[in-house]
Amino acid sequence: MQSAVAGFGLGLSLILAIGAQNAFVLRQGLRGAHVFAVCLTCALSDAVLIVAGVAGFGWLVTAAPWLAPAMRYAGAAFLLVYGGLAFRSAWRGGDGLQPNAVADAAGSLKGALLTCLALTWLNPHVYLDTVVLLGTVAAQWQPWPFGAGAVLASFVFFFSLGYGARLLRPVFARPGAWRVLEFGIGVIMWALALGLVIA
Repeated sequence: MQSAVAGFGLGLSLILAIGAQNAFVLRQGLRGAHVFAVCLTCALSDAVLIVAGVAGFGWLVTAAPWLAPAMRYAGAAFLLVYGGLAFRSAWRGGDGLQPNAVADAAGSLKGALLTCLALTWLNPHVYLDTVVLLGTVAAQWQPWPFGAGAVLASFVFFFSLGYGARLLRPVFARPGAWRVLEFGIGVIMWALALGLVIA
């Protein structure tokens, strides 16, 4: 139990920071668009990476010297494009968030899942956090209970963020607030892209 609690705490602390993935989940939650599928995809992706780290596959990140730069630049390119789309949306503005809007209005399920997967798997930091860091720390505890705690933290966080976002819908019913959110997402994406390029 102590190992599981430690894994939960570390796993939660690593995903609390606002990043590209979290911003996307928040946005989908506000729109009420494919929330369950997006949250599940994020949590399952984290689970796969955590299990890989606990199983001792952290060596892969360091064993292939070309892998880290390739992931870094691919991730930066994707974040630049996605951030540009957010800036364009902020510039154009809109009518605000309609609380009763159907999920289809925010895009297809396939598009949402592909974006979610790209934001997750093209981010080099996710490998450092989940595979390398969690894998290394897990070795100091009972690895599988520790890993289970970290996986649970991912599920709790993503579903809380996705479904908790609905509490903010009255705020984002105003067009100005939605434009601020889109602009903020664009800034986050471009800042992360810059960080990847100069790292």
